[in-house]
Amino acid sequence: MKLFIIGLFSGIISGMGIGGGAILIPALIFFTNISQHEAQGINLIVFIPIASVALITHFLNKNISLKVAVPVIITGIIGSIIGSTLALNITSSLLRKMFGGFLLAMGIYQFFSKVKNKETPK
Repeated sequence: MKLFIIGLFSGIISGMGIGGGAILIPALIFFTNISQHEAQGINLIVFIPIASVALITHFLNKNISLKVAVPVIITGIIGSIIGSTLALNITSSLLRKMFGGFLLAMGIYQFFSKVKNKETPK
């Protein structure tokens, strides 16, 4: 039942484009008996089908600019090679601290940022 709830909330957040790993990774660490490396590996494999569904939905709703997406995809692939190599060569404890620090920094940024809302009137 725990895994069902974790998956459901992670999927909802992923479908919104927020990043289900922010829910999935801490939930797997706190509520199961797996390491940080395992949680991040599970997050990556879970991401594929969830992202595919979200991608199709957003593409059909014309929410994707290929002019912006293509360069981000290319540099993201390069970054993922560097990041996965780094993650495999550090301890689980350090990886957990780095992930927590990243989530904290993003939370602080979101809390204090004045993001312009480009929402179109309906």
